Amino acid sequence: MTQTISLHEPPKTGSLYLKAALGAVPLLSARKSQIPDRSIEMSGLEVDPDHLAAYCHATGLRFGDSLPLTYPFVLTFPLAMQLVVARDFPFVAVGAVHAENLIERTREISVSEPLDIHTHVENLREHPKGLLVDAVSEISVGREQVWRQVTTFLHQQRTSLSGGPKPEPKPDEVPPPPLRTLRVDQAMIHRYAAASGDRNPIHMSALSAKAFGFPRSIAHGMWSAAAILGVIEGRVPAQTTYSVKFGKPILLPSTVNVYADQAEGGWDLSLKNPKKGYPHLTATLR
Repeated sequence: MTQTISLHEPPKTGSLYLKAALGAVPLLSARKSQIPDRSIEMSGLEVDPDHLAAYCHATGLRFGDSLPLTYPFVLTFPLAMQLVVARDFPFVAVGAVHAENLIERTREISVSEPLDIHTHVENLREHPKGLLVDAVSEISVGREQVWRQVTTFLHQQRTSLSGGPKPEPKPDEVPPPPLRTLRVDQAMIHRYAAASGDRNPIHMSALSAKAFGFPRSIAHGMWSAAAILGVIEGRVPAQTTYSVKFGKPILLPSTVNVYADQAEGGWDLSLKNPKKGYPHLTATLR
């Protein structure tokens, strides 16, 4: 039977990261091989205009009367995090990376609308690089579901799929001329971390990122997924599906190439390394 946790306000991410760090200590962890049958719900959440403005400032998106397509991610993130930092969750949350993201929106959402949120985690599975899970968040206004998201997290570790033959690496290629370039540095990512609540150590400093195997700190995947939408802002349909796959991380500081091509029913988007052409992000918006 599903355990449903009802909240009156979003959990503080600072305390959640402390809990995640404590959960990484082997003597304090009690990991299980299955996802606990647990969900979190919160009713009547009101959007703070100052928080929304900070998010828009960090991502470059327009501040207005409607929520940007990706903004509800930061509203649901603390709920998903509370689920994955539990001591009985299958893996430690600290150091996990964002692999894919799918957003489905049925209509634009007004800043003034009270939001009901329901979040759970499902579909634990193996990957050659570790374990994958999906955090599913749904937002409703009254009885109408207006926004749904599937966030796929990867925890890097050995699994039964590890150690197999690796595909031949694709040769580097000079990318085509971009629509524009996008510069991102640590100060910008600190602003996004403050607005989103995502202070995963891999984003916050080179020193803490190196502890998890990264040569430098990296940009949040959902920062890049939001920032690239600024290229087509004003042309995102009210009812839309936004599917994102994250490639090699954006090391800070970096300048990346931005591409946006019209396709049948929407857009194909990507961020690429300006010298070697490999993708940091590929996305479709339909």
